[in-house]
Amino acid sequence: MSTIHRSRRAVVLGTLAALALGATACGSSGGGDPLGGSSSAAGSPAASGAGSGSTVVVGSANFPENVLLGSIYSQALKAKGVKVEEKFNIGSREVLYGQLQNGSLTVLPEYNGSLLAYLDAKSTAVTTEDVNAALTKTLPAALGILDSSPAEDKDSLSVTQETADKYGLKSITDLAAKAGEFAIGGPPEFKSRREQQLKDVYGLTFKEWKPTGDTTANALKDGAIQVGNVFTTDPKIVQLKLVPLTDPKNIFGAQNVTPLINKAGVNPTATAALNAVSAKLDTAGLTALMKRVAVDKEDPSTVAKDWLKANGLS
Repeated sequence: MSTIHRSRRAVVLGTLAALALGATACGSSGGGDPLGGSSSAAGSPAASGAGSGSTVVVGSANFPENVLLGSIYSQALKAKGVKVEEKFNIGSREVLYGQLQNGSLTVLPEYNGSLLAYLDAKSTAVTTEDVNAALTKTLPAALGILDSSPAEDKDSLSVTQETADKYGLKSITDLAAKAGEFAIGGPPEFKSRREQQLKDVYGLTFKEWKPTGDTTANALKDGAIQVGNVFTTDPKIVQLKLVPLTDPKNIFGAQNVTPLINKAGVNPTATAALNAVSAKLDTAGLTALMKRVAVDKEDPSTVAKDWLKANGLS
């Protein structure tokens, strides 16, 4: 994520796109009235009491997984009688985070590790529990996180099977001898987020950084790049026979899909609905859903509806 991951999870799903989560992770529009609360940030509409008919604005970053997660959140909230407005495909975490702070957005699917890296690049938290504890301390008072799901969309540095075999690549550490000859690709913000960290932690200096976005997996297969930031729930990893390199020094820590909220806009009914989604969502399930969206080209809202029905949440 991401950028709200994809760094994906970006990265995917700071990715979504902040998620910009993120998240990881990234497009174009926004705005809306926050639901409830006693105060609102400058420039945002005045907040009314939670449960008084105000609207929860669910946003997403501009990559398919985060749009899918946004649709799951939106439909789960609607199923509990919450009035919802959808603002999907907005952009990267750098854009989304500000909109959540000022109340233009109320709920965002984020990737906890990517979000923490965005807020505190020096954090050493790796596990889900430690990452969430650090986020709770780091987030401004107006924002908060709800329950993290077991589902993770972790950033990876991936290569083709041919490249892995040719150079004996199994971990990111193994790239050190060849990075100077390799082009690396990923979301447009990947370079600014990770270049220094890869130098400091793994000693990697790449020949070239290319903004390949959601075409990263294909760019690897086509040879346009040799290393790519491919999110681990991307079904193209299997489809194109890519190899995610292991990360022994844990620069890509926990990347659990986690609702990031503007507290003033989320009442107990909405909180319970979003936490119920987190309780049911796991990595295998998310990967299967992403195959339907990314490979089978099904509509994310339809895929979200089917998942919610199958899990008794609609």
